Amino acid sequence: MTATTDELCLRPATELAALIRSRQLSARELTDACLDRIERLDPRVNAVVTVDAEGARAAADAADAALAAGEEIGPLHGLPVAHKDTHATAGMRTTWGSPLHAETVPEQDELVVARLRAAGAVRVGKTNTPEFAAGSHTFNTLFGVTHNPYRHGLSAGGSSGGAAAALAAGFVPVAEGSDMGGSLRNPAAFCNVVGLRPTPGRVPTWPAPIGWSQLSVQGPMGRTVADVALALSAMAGPDPRVPIALGDPGAGFAAPLPERLDGVRVAWAPDLGGRISVDPAITEVLAGSVRVFEELGARVELDCPDLSGADDVFGTLRAWLFDAAFSDLAQQHPEQVKESIRWNAEMGAKLSGSDLSRAETAHTALYERVVGFFDRYDVLLAPTTQVLPFPVEQEYPTEIGGVPLDNYLEWMRACTLITPTGCPALSVPGGFTPDGLPVGLQVIAAPRADRRVLEVGHAFEQATRFGERRPAL
Repeated sequence: MTATTDELCLRPATELAALIRSRQLSARELTDACLDRIERLDPRVNAVVTVDAEGARAAADAADAALAAGEEIGPLHGLPVAHKDTHATAGMRTTWGSPLHAETVPEQDELVVARLRAAGAVRVGKTNTPEFAAGSHTFNTLFGVTHNPYRHGLSAGGSSGGAAAALAAGFVPVAEGSDMGGSLRNPAAFCNVVGLRPTPGRVPTWPAPIGWSQLSVQGPMGRTVADVALALSAMAGPDPRVPIALGDPGAGFAAPLPERLDGVRVAWAPDLGGRISVDPAITEVLAGSVRVFEELGARVELDCPDLSGADDVFGTLRAWLFDAAFSDLAQQHPEQVKESIRWNAEMGAKLSGSDLSRAETAHTALYERVVGFFDRYDVLLAPTTQVLPFPVEQEYPTEIGGVPLDNYLEWMRACTLITPTGCPALSVPGGFTPDGLPVGLQVIAAPRADRRVLEVGHAFEQATRFGERRPAL
């Protein structure tokens, strides 16, 4: 492949979709270019752990034939996509990053996969994830570790780390993932791409063993905010099988996004109201970036909602979910379930009904306080991560600025404190440290205001162009 096709692989998904739709580019040409780039460069990154080149080429040929025949096509027609290896793909190995599922091949797509297929996307493979998506560093005993495309030997984040690395490296123009405590936001920040944790129910999850839970969501990732909006337009929308599914159709998210923010009310919370410790290198980068919002016409104030109780809510509800999902598995196969999952499931097994009722009461009060905060502001800005990408040999950071951390979740509190608020949160490229490591800016809005975080993130992205700085692989 030529340098020209390599450049093609790094173009925005919105541009590629338009080129395919106008028949200036074929889906087969784009798919071949992506597959070639994966074959040449992924051994160094380890982002795409299962590839179906033959199936992808057949799907691309079918997409080109449908366009030539004048058939109605979807918004992602002909675009290669990679699915997180925790999301079931019919006929394609889905391992959840666990040796217990090394040979599992689902019979049907789960909903997020089916919706992207229905929108015309071409499935090329599966992206790496930590075991059962637990933790924000992508490694497992089946496939090993995913490296950050910007610095080999450093973490790509997680748990959608393979997806973020694949996007940054130009392996696919569109990817998807999931987020309980930052798994769409954290890797986007580490890899200088865009990740959206939508409002719970915006992208319905089905099947799901506990359909009423709002802690974990699925969502899109891309190299630009407009790419994420395009993918969200295909992923969002109601489904009667999902009790928390929102009723709004997804198509409106693909509408053009503004480049000015005149009159937008912005709150900036560099340490989330004193609740998190942040590496000073991150704070320094973002302090300069936040000034861009004033240049775009926004009014910026230092403020933060009252997030008291958010730690307990997140910790309790996560442990309860881990007990339900993993306690039996951990007891049956203790040597094949990693320690952090066993620990979290054990914490859940110790919970009482009173613990859960206390957490849900605090959850309700937290939600009401945050909704009131967004009566005064349109968006809240905060760091996406508290640390920079760390060595891949380290399972998780154990201290920030010399302050010890208690467990494998503590270093992700910039995201976990936001999760139980029910707010949509977008991680957008926020700049680089002097030695070239990416920093993410988290844009948060009121529950259900997913379009707003996309609008604000897009305007910032267009003004700064941080996301256009691609790694040298």
